[in-house]
Amino acid sequence: MTSPLALLGGPSSIRQKAPHFSWPPLTDASIAAVVDQLDEAISVYDRSGVVARLEDALQDYFDTRYAVLTSSGTAALYSMYFACGIGPGDEVIVPAYTFFATATPLLHLGATPVLAEADDSGNLDPADLSRRITDRTKAIVVTHMWGMPAQVRSLRRLADKYGLQLLEDASHAHGASIGDQKVGTFGRAAAFSMNGPKPLSAGEGGFILTDDEEVYHRVLLHGQYNKRCRNEIPPEIELNSYAVTGMGLKHRIHPIAAAIALQQLSRLDDYLTGRQYIAEHIAEAFEQTSGITVTWPGDGIRPSWYGLTLRYDDEFFDSVPVERFHAALQAEGCAEIDRPGSTCPLNLLKLFQHPGPLFPAFAGRLSYAPGDYPRAEQIHHTTLKLPVWHREQDLALVDRYIEAIDKVIEHHSDLKG
Repeated sequence: MTSPLALLGGPSSIRQKAPHFSWPPLTDASIAAVVDQLDEAISVYDRSGVVARLEDALQDYFDTRYAVLTSSGTAALYSMYFACGIGPGDEVIVPAYTFFATATPLLHLGATPVLAEADDSGNLDPADLSRRITDRTKAIVVTHMWGMPAQVRSLRRLADKYGLQLLEDASHAHGASIGDQKVGTFGRAAAFSMNGPKPLSAGEGGFILTDDEEVYHRVLLHGQYNKRCRNEIPPEIELNSYAVTGMGLKHRIHPIAAAIALQQLSRLDDYLTGRQYIAEHIAEAFEQTSGITVTWPGDGIRPSWYGLTLRYDDEFFDSVPVERFHAALQAEGCAEIDRPGSTCPLNLLKLFQHPGPLFPAFAGRLSYAPGDYPRAEQIHHTTLKLPVWHREQDLALVDRYIEAIDKVIEHHSDLKG
């Protein structure tokens, strides 16, 4: 059999050497920010210098009372959960479909992550929540997967109805919004990652947003001990007596990372506007295409487009596994099309099936298994993820990706067997 598909011996659609996408955009201004910071300080122990400048800028951008920088998004989640009073014996509802760091800090605090199903976008489904709530439930955590805002207003109403905290894992969703309100401002607190490919990148880093003074003080105690705690927790507050040691954990961001993030923040809205344009171009190209569906927001919702997801229609492709389809795309040169791995339904991961070997002191019960969350598992199984470029000059490459996908769809029957 002969086929035009590159996987079967035909010419590839894209011959440009990979990688085809890199993030963040590092300009002369980025380099200057790093060099200037090297001259200013490579260690910042309190809320001063570039740390203060970036936290102030984040507070202004998100219109929140407090922002605290951390060394990673995982550290931000850990500090946020501690600051919101989550501890041994508590249950916290988290999305079944998310990156595992949404839930793992809960295990370190002795709390039990209770998984809930995904809606059609892959985000936490409000309709599945009520049956997960018990008298031990302390909070609801929502992730905005791939930068697509979740049904956070419905989740907020449920949290208020049951007297629970709503917390946001907004690690994918910097600058995303629902109406005029930015993601990360709907709950008691929110945690963000600034890891390499995130829409706002520091290389490595994270931050917490909150309007709650108690949460702010406890975040400082969890990972910003001594100078920050002594300077920022008033002496009349009882917890000030722990200021020197805090929890004994250090979650401070590196000043070089903060300098990169501060420079990137000044361009974030421009980047998001460019991503929106490219995402619309891709969605329009596949609007009449059978076999795949672009995950698209509803009216009034602005994603950050950390990734654009395509859903693979198993029935249309008639016995061609998604793995085979993905291999064909890669052979065509689509090096940036990904099938997410570690970001998956948590019930598929051994840590959430048998945590005992790593958490021998964990007193909760976790015994999740494959098949427990069929909708989340189906979404994960059928998801292909594209990066979203942000420059008009990237359109030529984007069009080559679109052509390659169309080519594999057109000749998918050659992949059978």
